[in-house]
Amino acid sequence: MPKLYTVVTGFAVGLIGLACAAPPAIAESDQQYAPTMLILDASGSMQRPDPAGTMMDAAKNAVRAFVGSAPQEAKVGLTTYGTGTGNTEAEKAVGCQDVRILREAEGLDRGALTSAVDGIQARGWTPMGTALRQAAESLPDSGARSIVLVSDGDDTCSPPEPCDVARELKQQGLDLVVHTIGFAVDEKARAQLDCMAKATGGTYSDAADGPALERILPKVSTAALRNYQAEGTPISGAASYDKAPVATAGHYLDTIGQRETRYYAVDVPAGATAYFSGIVSFPRVSGVSITNDINVLETKVYGRDGADCHSREREQETRSSDGVALTITESWDGATKQSSGAADEKCVGGGRYYFSVNWDTVSDGAPERLPLEVLVGIEPATTDSGPAPVLTETAFVDPAGVDTPVTGGGSFNAATTLDSSGRYTDTLRPGEYVFYRVRLEWGQGLAYRVHYAANGVRGTDGVSNVSTSLYSPLAEEITQDNHVYLGEDGVLPTHDPAIATVPIRYNNREANDSEVRKQSVAGWYYIAVKLGSTAAEGANAPVPMRLDLTVTGTPEDGPTYAGGTGGGVLGEDKSPSDKQAGESDTAAGESDNGSARGWIVVAAGAGIGIAVVCGVALLLLLRRRRG
Repeated sequence: MPKLYTVVTGFAVGLIGLACAAPPAIAESDQQYAPTMLILDASGSMQRPDPAGTMMDAAKNAVRAFVGSAPQEAKVGLTTYGTGTGNTEAEKAVGCQDVRILREAEGLDRGALTSAVDGIQARGWTPMGTALRQAAESLPDSGARSIVLVSDGDDTCSPPEPCDVARELKQQGLDLVVHTIGFAVDEKARAQLDCMAKATGGTYSDAADGPALERILPKVSTAALRNYQAEGTPISGAASYDKAPVATAGHYLDTIGQRETRYYAVDVPAGATAYFSGIVSFPRVSGVSITNDINVLETKVYGRDGADCHSREREQETRSSDGVALTITESWDGATKQSSGAADEKCVGGGRYYFSVNWDTVSDGAPERLPLEVLVGIEPATTDSGPAPVLTETAFVDPAGVDTPVTGGGSFNAATTLDSSGRYTDTLRPGEYVFYRVRLEWGQGLAYRVHYAANGVRGTDGVSNVSTSLYSPLAEEITQDNHVYLGEDGVLPTHDPAIATVPIRYNNREANDSEVRKQSVAGWYYIAVKLGSTAAEGANAPVPMRLDLTVTGTPEDGPTYAGGTGGGVLGEDKSPSDKQAGESDTAAGESDNGSARGWIVVAAGAGIGIAVVCGVALLLLLRRRRG
């Protein structure tokens, strides 16, 4: 069986000796929270009675609860419709244009938001599609954005149909996710709201009454703030190999539908190893049975004339509705083998190869389509592979000093940099899955522990699944641990002193240990931390979290590649922006002549689960991820 190689810097490298153009660096996002617009239904039907008084009273209580608990760094706006007219037929023409943006999503002004919601009077029509379009236009022009819409019924003003507007916004390429909440709705309204959410990769939730809405709205809105942020150069995979777009080394963005297969072509020079990765994020969905909460992705490699190279890998996620990341990684070394010239040798030597990604198994509640990030890399042979592996894990040292507050990002792209050993603190809310990153040069290693503090909630309201995962620069999961949070102090990992790497060396890919083989690339290593949704609809209480980190080792020279580095073969001349906790972005970069001390940045990745797919050698693997 061919060895599995971790993606080396084809993502961040121009292979000059192989006449490959340098791919763009994957930029770290400076958004830790997605600007989020709340759309609140204020149509006349919201005057119906509810345990809170009226349904409008209940909706106001729910918004107040969210505003009071939202992170101070969040950007939250408020839009409403139905306040300017009554709901008679004579007022319909004007009422169906009655959309008001009360607060832009430019910051979190708790007093202004509370005052704005207190002043809403429910009276008019339900121009849901128009409100959705105007709310989207009010959000920033780029980056991840979210909308949370609460309605007690279907659109009474269409056209435009709300679901058509949602599809239109997604087709425009906007990184926008719409979450919808049906407040005591009938089947027609439920179908309309569910369609809007699924069209954008968002979630639909049912709130039967005011108390339920007061629990659900803060939870959905909080989750929307840290949406997965998919990025990349637009590309459209084909339905067959012969129509596949040709991708050079770089980072791309596509979409993939349920049970769909997408094909991409990569020209691989003789002697080079090709890497193909794809990233998919699954949104948070409530009420999904664990037996129906499984997603599976599969990748295959094809040679000349579409010949099957019999290289396949499968990965599955068993708790997709928690919004976690699914990754799958392969490498393809067919071009490193000598061709005899025989006509039937379709998968040997340099040439054009094809990589397919298939969303094979689909969980309940999954959207129709999801973003698929695609990463392509090419790596030349080495003339000197560098030092031999050291298989001893990095020793964890309990860090001294004061705590450093940080805000974890909602995806690999938005991961917050932890720049050295230390104690880092964050606050997680139920349903959040957040990312941090640590730069490891050749010869360096890390070890870490995650502490979950007590939040004072007992019983089923406080029970949730917690986990942490460590990823390579390709977003390939190295290892993970999980446990049950009961509202009390807890630590991950539960049995080992820490989750740790060995010193990062190129020759780690030759090791017998599969986890060590994934630690063969210098660059950004990612730490993901999850606080799952609570077992019961409870107080949505936040949980203080502390990440204790040890980074050790003196940076050393890495491998030397055939043809020379040209000043950037295993790392670009400029590094991606390195966002420090609480500081502005900075740029830095370095390269050695003939050796690689560079970094590789791979963003993977809506809410998240992620799928990273890498075309590689004769392997069929199906393993359980993050249980």
